[in-house]
Amino acid sequence: MKSKILSIFLLSSLFFSSKIIAAEKDIYEFSWLDPDKEVYVLQNRKFRKAERLYVNAGAGITTSGAFVDSTSIQGRAGLFLTEGFGIEGIFAKNSGKENSAAVAVRSQNGGSARPFRRIVDNYWGAMATWSPFYSKTNTFNSIIYMDWIFGVGYAQLNETNNKLDFVNDTSLEGIPTKESHSGLIWEAGLMFYLNQNFTLRTDLTAIHYSAANVKSAGSSIKSNYDATVSLGFTF
Repeated sequence: MKSKILSIFLLSSLFFSSKIIAAEKDIYEFSWLDPDKEVYVLQNRKFRKAERLYVNAGAGITTSGAFVDSTSIQGRAGLFLTEGFGIEGIFAKNSGKENSAAVAVRSQNGGSARPFRRIVDNYWGAMATWSPFYSKTNTFNSIIYMDWIFGVGYAQLNETNNKLDFVNDTSLEGIPTKESHSGLIWEAGLMFYLNQNFTLRTDLTAIHYSAANVKSAGSSIKSNYDATVSLGFTF
């Protein structure tokens, strides 16, 4: 009985001891490591981003659009007001062309079938950003520092479509038509720190906007998704 009470007392002492509370600047020292190496607790941030400006430039592909293969060149600029919250602006120049699926549709019905497609020319947006997670990964005795970034805001998208009207005239060849749409933009990204100034970032950027339907009257929500990789510089 006494041994059980003693065990409970020791466990309670360890649990409530202030010595096991890991502060942000605390480090763990391991004698078997190289003396020059320090292992920081998870809460420690080696790379700070609060009140710092950054710019990113990169490229990627459009993952939406059944009849189009498209690429995107993106530029971003932003400011983190705190470690968790910031603002960001984005501009993207896209280029696309009909893919093999569109060619296959055109070959149907003696070559009279027409695929409807939208090719995004460019877009810009402004977002509020949130970075709730900061993580570290130990890989091959090297620590990789990473921030998760999410953003949401307003965007303007410009696209070119082959204006088909299946409702009124199914034989219409399609007239190249440029349209502009305003909508909601959001992003989800991972920012990997290379050093105090340079970062490598991967992003999924989505824009949702309202546009006229092709096969029915009225309009509905359309979406564009771009997956990109970019190199960033933080001032």
